[in-house]
Amino acid sequence: MPKIFSSPEAIAEDIIADVGSNLVVGLPLGLGKANHVINALYARAVADRSIHLTFLSALTLEKPEPSNLLERRFISPVIERLFGGYPDLAYAHALRAGELPPNIQVIEFFFLAGRWLHVPFAQQHYISANYTHASSYLLARGLNVVTQLVAKRRVDGVARYSLSCNTDTTLDVLKARAEGHASFKLVAQVNSELPFMPGAGDLPGEEFSAVLESPETEFPLFAPPSEPVTDSKYAIGLHAAGLVRDGGTLQIGIGQAGDALAQGLILRHRDRAQFEATVKRLAPAGPPFETAPFEKGLYGVSEMLFEAFIGLIDAGIIKREVEGVLLHGAFFLGPKSFYQRLRDMTAEEIARIQMMPVSFTNELYGDEEQKKRARIDARFVNNAMMATLMGAAVSDGLENGQVVSGVGGQYNFVAQAFALQGARSILTVEATRQAGPKPQSNIRWSYGHETIPRHLRDIVVTEYGVADLRGKSDADVIAAMLQVADSRFQNELTRQAKDAGKLPANFEIPKAWRENHPERIADALRPARQAGLLPAFPFGSDFTEVEQRLIPALQFLQEAQRSPLSLPALLWQGWTQAPGSADAECLARLGLDKPSTWQERTYRGLVSAALAKSRAN
Repeated sequence: MPKIFSSPEAIAEDIIADVGSNLVVGLPLGLGKANHVINALYARAVADRSIHLTFLSALTLEKPEPSNLLERRFISPVIERLFGGYPDLAYAHALRAGELPPNIQVIEFFFLAGRWLHVPFAQQHYISANYTHASSYLLARGLNVVTQLVAKRRVDGVARYSLSCNTDTTLDVLKARAEGHASFKLVAQVNSELPFMPGAGDLPGEEFSAVLESPETEFPLFAPPSEPVTDSKYAIGLHAAGLVRDGGTLQIGIGQAGDALAQGLILRHRDRAQFEATVKRLAPAGPPFETAPFEKGLYGVSEMLFEAFIGLIDAGIIKREVEGVLLHGAFFLGPKSFYQRLRDMTAEEIARIQMMPVSFTNELYGDEEQKKRARIDARFVNNAMMATLMGAAVSDGLENGQVVSGVGGQYNFVAQAFALQGARSILTVEATRQAGPKPQSNIRWSYGHETIPRHLRDIVVTEYGVADLRGKSDADVIAAMLQVADSRFQNELTRQAKDAGKLPANFEIPKAWRENHPERIADALRPARQAGLLPAFPFGSDFTEVEQRLIPALQFLQEAQRSPLSLPALLWQGWTQAPGSADAECLARLGLDKPSTWQERTYRGLVSAALAKSRAN
């Protein structure tokens, strides 16, 4: 049985006494980090430079950090409400400040998107890896400790521990240990907020060498709030929803596009006519798409589980069982309501959601024939930052070598789509992004970094439609990609392709695809938006009603700041109009109801105008 500790410092001393002064510590991706144990080991190594400590990690979670007065006034109460009591990871602060001691290394294979750009140590110690390869890299570096946050329950008076949110790599390294290919200590920290997930991650105490359990080391789970779904994301999600076959299999990546896809599927299932009309308004010349409700239902298999999957179960869409299971996942992360929902499920309900090793969700190896039978008509839907005209995708990094996030499981799922009969990989890309005062195209002629090479091109979806690329010639692929590019950039992209000799000199983009503008997307979605079919937060929100009104206004203001010449007119509008009661609530939430400084009066005017503009949109 494991040793039980109530003190983080005591468990850290026990780990060092047991393992020695050369510590190679595996930390689960995201939510499952045992923060108190990690911080105690870090503090011990800071105090004693003879200890060599390496953290092998992924997706280090950090609280948001506001950068100006307006952000601070909006987000600080949210941070306190959602993250108050969450213990910061000491190594992350030192890493960001450039103060990591020389005897400590932090190596990650996946970053929180954009958070570690231009942080030299983090960028230099990043490992580019498929998610399924991470466990072998941990073992190759001499892994001798794994620390993990766990849930606990007693069965017939005996303690059992659930790996809960992170069965992903932990189950794979435990398998290697059981087979005699690894030797490490598994150390747990109990957290009562973690849902106890049954299945492969439900472990007896004998698997652990030590367990930290104390009221003083309890903490609220990291719970990022859902973001509002934008028009472009909803358009992407609706297009993708028309590619999913009834009776099939579904994997979804996290983010707005995932929420939008799930809500699109729910709209299709509940109101076929509205779904069909909305998608046709978005792309009148688009190819035929699936519109039938889900009579057979879908089976879910996804490395990451999040609240949209629960929404799909509730809507009766994910209902096709595979050996009694509706949904297989490898890790989860989400808002507080998601964790609460999992905790509140009956034994029968939770048994139909099984957490598995990432080698199960992301690969076909091992029980290959069984997986092939289960993963019928699979649709693997993931997000990319950019795509080239010849079908390559850029999802994890920039051409200067800076890493934005990581490959994660994206390549795994693209490869599965080509290995499974009837399966498709769907990569979603917003057609443009704002870079300073001007938009830039995310559909590029070429780019100096690729995550998914063009020989694995399959389906690319933007807000303007679906580009089916599989098995097509370069010229046909380029033509399809031009049809889903923003029309402000189509001429230049066409010229580049012709100059390279990849399009005929007389090629022209069909007239039907020459109206790819954001305003048309907003107009196409407006009837469904106004009918409440496409809510900003389709699966609920941890933001208050006032905060939900403020978010689009603050987003509008952020965009306006990219064009400083537009700010005086906004300021004048805000100063010359009296706020209504709803706007007054928003201003009070930001502490701008009674401005006392010039800066506060300026912000009050800008926010008042932004509230009016966001309502008009």
